[in-house]
Amino acid sequence: MTTMTAATPATDVATIPALGHAEAMVVAAAEFDAVLHLLRSLAPDEWGRQTVCELWDVRAMAGHMLGMAEAQASIRQFVHDARSAARRQGGAFVDEMTATQVRERVRLTTNQLIERFAAVAPRAVRARRRVPAPMRSAVRLKQDPPFDTERWSYGFLVDTIFTRDPWIHRADICRATGREMALTPGHDGRIVEGVVAEWALRHGRPFALTLTGPAGGSWCSGVGGEEIELDAVEFCWILAGRAPGTGLVATRVPF
Repeated sequence: MTTMTAATPATDVATIPALGHAEAMVVAAAEFDAVLHLLRSLAPDEWGRQTVCELWDVRAMAGHMLGMAEAQASIRQFVHDARSAARRQGGAFVDEMTATQVRERVRLTTNQLIERFAAVAPRAVRARRRVPAPMRSAVRLKQDPPFDTERWSYGFLVDTIFTRDPWIHRADICRATGREMALTPGHDGRIVEGVVAEWALRHGRPFALTLTGPAGGSWCSGVGGEEIELDAVEFCWILAGRAPGTGLVATRVPF
């Protein structure tokens, strides 16, 4: 983190538009497309590269992403994964659920994994799009640490977390394989500014933030706060808990 030097005028963080359900589904579909493009580009030796998630290589991480998409597409699959996680008492619920997803897809070849992901992605978006508004707002779900004091609406999962999750894992795979992450202002920038808006609400302090790269921008709130400049993906990487942050950048945001 460095003192801000960019001359781009900062936008008041309060003016970042909320992500509505219809737009969220467009972003979700685009993110699944980006994941599929990345998986199809991987060379055979890259699937075994270790990721920042210590229990997962690239192959295991892709197995989780496939499992999560299949759970989004099918209530039966979601219930199966959840019951499997509940039967295991070794760790946090989400960790047990993702472990189930990886374990049950470990015998797939990488080609099978890719083609199953290609087939399920549109169905996952379609199922998420059809979740009725009362369910999105009324259903509240308890979370694991570090967010265990919170209950998130199902709509927050459907519209935001189910897209942030593959996005940050796409960053994980790119870092594990030494690739540049494909980024666009319209897609990745929309995800990043949503992270910025939530981060600002969570810490509630004044700041001036510049995020560099295609997904970046400049935002501010109040006066006299921290001046921060980081690469946009690095900012999200830290907020997701993949690296330590200092000052306001130590504020965690869920992915």
